[in-house]
Amino acid sequence: MKILQWIDKAFMKLEEFILSFSIILISFMIIGNVIAREVFNSGAFYFAYEVSQFAIVIATFMGIAYAARKGRHISMSAFYDFAPFKVRKVMMIIINLVAGIFMFILAYFSYSFVIFEYNTGAVTTSLELPRYLMGIFIPIGFLSAGIQYLRNTYINFTQKAKSTVYIGIDAPDYNDQKKRDVTLEDINL
Repeated sequence: MKILQWIDKAFMKLEEFILSFSIILISFMIIGNVIAREVFNSGAFYFAYEVSQFAIVIATFMGIAYAARKGRHISMSAFYDFAPFKVRKVMMIIINLVAGIFMFILAYFSYSFVIFEYNTGAVTTSLELPRYLMGIFIPIGFLSAGIQYLRNTYINFTQKAKSTVYIGIDAPDYNDQKKRDVTLEDINL
């Protein structure tokens, strides 16, 4: 069990690195392109659009799994928030299970897309890289997200979740946390 926890933690750190690097790369490419074009009247960053597009795809699809792990996906929770504990528990299990299955289906179709791109031999216009390289992260992201949603389903069946609903592996539902008054000291100005 310790080895699985170590692998999970290492994979989470890899996800964090990939997401951080992608966002920094997008910023660098966009800012560098604007400076090169407007200040130096140069097209030195002719590849900025493609690199940014690659980084956006990577950040988006790898971010799906990371958000599922942390329980940070946007949700419409009006009914869920007012439901009693047992109803919320069942809803969270169903939501995570259905989302996981849906992610696996999307992983399959996106894998088919990547294979199609590979077989066409299409390349990008500026860097002339094979187009399938960008698409590789789409099924990886969906597959990782599916695994995370199944893990979120599983955690709600464990002893750890006996009196708490978990929206992510380490993210207890905010409805189950102790309610307390906010004081002036709690507000950072």
